[in-house]
Amino acid sequence: MLDAPVSGGEPKAIDGTLSIMVGGKKEVFDRVYDILMVMGSSAVLCGDIGAGNITKLANQIIVASNIAALSEALVLGRKAGVEPEVIFNAIRGGLAGSTVMEAKAPMMIKGSYPPGFRIALHIKDLNNVLETGHEYGSPLPLTSTVMEMMQWLKANNFDMEDHSSLVRYYENLAGTSVHE
Repeated sequence: MLDAPVSGGEPKAIDGTLSIMVGGKKEVFDRVYDILMVMGSSAVLCGDIGAGNITKLANQIIVASNIAALSEALVLGRKAGVEPEVIFNAIRGGLAGSTVMEAKAPMMIKGSYPPGFRIALHIKDLNNVLETGHEYGSPLPLTSTVMEMMQWLKANNFDMEDHSSLVRYYENLAGTSVHE
């Protein structure tokens, strides 16, 4: 048996380029590796059973935090008079550039949030992250803050939108819109 959560969302599932994080015995992993690679562009054995899940939780922390930081940056830019698309194009090739930015900034700039990975699902994952953090005694202050932002989205009926709609939280705080 293996645990093998994935990352990449619907687009990567469709084109078979998911990132697969696997927990279990190496001999079992080796037996099914070719099958995993039909669905993914990478499959990494992370440790024993459960390690794939822990790695997925780590992934969700980073994705949520990146989306929050991107949202904050684009709202600041708009508020200060710099076009969000200009900011995106200027920084995407530098250290701030990421797969998250490439996938989510265009959605924020358009103000269009068709569900790829819904806020409701990210809330579920962050609940798992926070429970696991508490279980292991690992503080997660940044994750807790992003969770509260997502809870605001849920309370305002945006939880079925893509998690890129986290920008709505910042737009509300700043009284401005990235996609004006």
